[in-house]
Amino acid sequence: MFLNQNEEKLYEYQKNGFVISTNPKLLDIDMIHAFVSQSYWARGIPKELVIKSINHSFCFGLYDQGKQIGFARLITDFTTEAEICEVFVVEPYRERGLGKWLMECVISCPSLQGIRTLSLGTADAHDFYKKVGFHIVGECPNRMQILYERPWHIQR
Repeated sequence: MFLNQNEEKLYEYQKNGFVISTNPKLLDIDMIHAFVSQSYWARGIPKELVIKSINHSFCFGLYDQGKQIGFARLITDFTTEAEICEVFVVEPYRERGLGKWLMECVISCPSLQGIRTLSLGTADAHDFYKKVGFHIVGECPNRMQILYERPWHIQR
């Protein structure tokens, strides 16, 4: 059996002059590192680790006239699970619905259809993620997920 592990998964979405793309060649690594290295979840992370994480992830860039203004990164097998690791929109572009649109594009992305679980961790954005369909997982208030039905699952 041949497995094509390098299959390109390129998607582009446009809305009101903004673009979301999964093309890794468009990502502004310096901008992503500058933001992530100041975040509560990865403060001080070296640029080399940001690059390595991006190279092993499925990423979405949000752009305004070619300038990157947002980012979402997922770790996934494209079959059963996806973990959302970073989501952000830079300050001047917040409160415009762009973060919600970014998450809607992630959730509806054709490459992620059919997975069982889409999950993430957050310390401060619960209300935001609830608006796009996430729920808190059990007793762990910082874990959220969307759990999809498994059409291939046989009930006993």
